Amino acid sequence: MAVTIKQVEAIPASYPTVVPFDRLGYINADDASTNEAQVWQRIEAYTAHRFSERSVIWIVEGFGDWELPLTPATVQTVEYWDNGVWQVSTPAPTPYGGLCFPDAGPWRVTATVGGGDVPAAVQEAFKRLHEYTRGINDSFKNETAMRQDDDVEMVTNWTGKALQLSGAADLLRPYRRA
Repeated sequence: MAVTIKQVEAIPASYPTVVPFDRLGYINADDASTNEAQVWQRIEAYTAHRFSERSVIWIVEGFGDWELPLTPATVQTVEYWDNGVWQVSTPAPTPYGGLCFPDAGPWRVTATVGGGDVPAAVQEAFKRLHEYTRGINDSFKNETAMRQDDDVEMVTNWTGKALQLSGAADLLRPYRRA
């Protein structure tokens, strides 16, 4: 089975527009405390789905089936390393939408990933993470978050667990990396 050795993913020209929550009525265009690209980058680091188009290059080694790690993806070129030069190749497709490499390679796969409509669940995840990030920016990052049910629970790494604590991670589960 072929294995991805390296992935080089370009930053998209722009991210999808999602209108964030404005429960307190103080979000405005001049407010730079929460960068929307930062929120999208956090979501994309957690998922294998891309909603903004960009180019990606994968270096793959091994023979056999290989699945593209990001979706949706359109493969532009596939090349193999031969005597110090990349040579164009056309490997067979797999029944699952991947590629089947006939020898060990290494292989270089160039593709365009991303695009399409942003599903409602992903928009809601963006809104939750955006609002949670605003809360982090409005507070001190080194404070301890406290939640209380019957007992008091201290959450000391609440900035690092923003996806989970905001509820965005649950909504992003269908788009999660394998």
